Amino acid sequence: MSLIKINRWMDRLIPVTTPAAVVLGLFLPDVFIIFRPCVIWLFGIMTFSGALKLTASDIGTAVRSPLPIFLFFFTSHVLMPLMALFSSSLIFTDIDLITGFVLLFAGPTAVSGFIWVTIFKGDKALALSLILIDTLLAPLAVPATISIFIGAKVAMDMSAIAVSLLLMVVVPTIIGVTLNETGKGKIPKIICPALDPLAKICLILVIAANSAAVAPNIKFSDPLIWGASLLCVVLTIIGFLLARLNGTVGRCGTEKNASLVIAGGLRNNSAVMTIAVTFFPEAAVIPTILSIIFQQMIAAFMGRALIKND
Repeated sequence: MSLIKINRWMDRLIPVTTPAAVVLGLFLPDVFIIFRPCVIWLFGIMTFSGALKLTASDIGTAVRSPLPIFLFFFTSHVLMPLMALFSSSLIFTDIDLITGFVLLFAGPTAVSGFIWVTIFKGDKALALSLILIDTLLAPLAVPATISIFIGAKVAMDMSAIAVSLLLMVVVPTIIGVTLNETGKGKIPKIICPALDPLAKICLILVIAANSAAVAPNIKFSDPLIWGASLLCVVLTIIGFLLARLNGTVGRCGTEKNASLVIAGGLRNNSAVMTIAVTFFPEAAVIPTILSIIFQQMIAAFMGRALIKND
């Protein structure tokens, strides 16, 4: 089997492999905790793999129609974090858990969303632009959102969070886009067949290592976990619905609608989880762990429900 076929096979298994990685980390913590010191570099490989497919011209194509981009950012970085804060505050009293929900829905859109955009025949230029812009702004947007919505209620090292995001997403993205541009698209054709499957393995290791770090504090017999699971699912579905509404408000066509739905509904859980594990108490990690279990399956369902009838 060729590397390209292996990568396509691994793409189809994302809804299964991501929650499986959580299970591996939680039940075999001693095995996967050894990868924790390497998480930032493993994540960098993942980001670099996705960035090699991006070009600066993609942004130019998308910004000629800025309304979809504005709607995406307003929904993803203002409306959804506010909804996460309001709903979690009504249900829970633990400020760390509430912070975890805000952090989850303040995170950048998922690089893996491009796979779903391709599957649902969306606007690839818009999808790539949203991923690239959101990724580059993450070191500013994520700490700012947490600071504004949560404030002094929790102790946060904003500069360290920003540096971590720079190393995990911004620097690899800049390197990847630069190589793609300078090589005029030839470098990805050479590197990506081997790099893309490696990136999927890195994703599994990152999720498993972060899960292993909080395994002693996660008890699925606790009713709080089940309540948090339900809220996580509901908020994720709302995120997809609001993203679809953006397409209606912006009077977007079928392809742009598909890209907005996927980009607006998916969050970069691996990045958020790494930040949560590194800089926040254990309770703040719970929403992201639960999101990893459900998100890709919800994306498959919501994509078919919201895009197929356009």
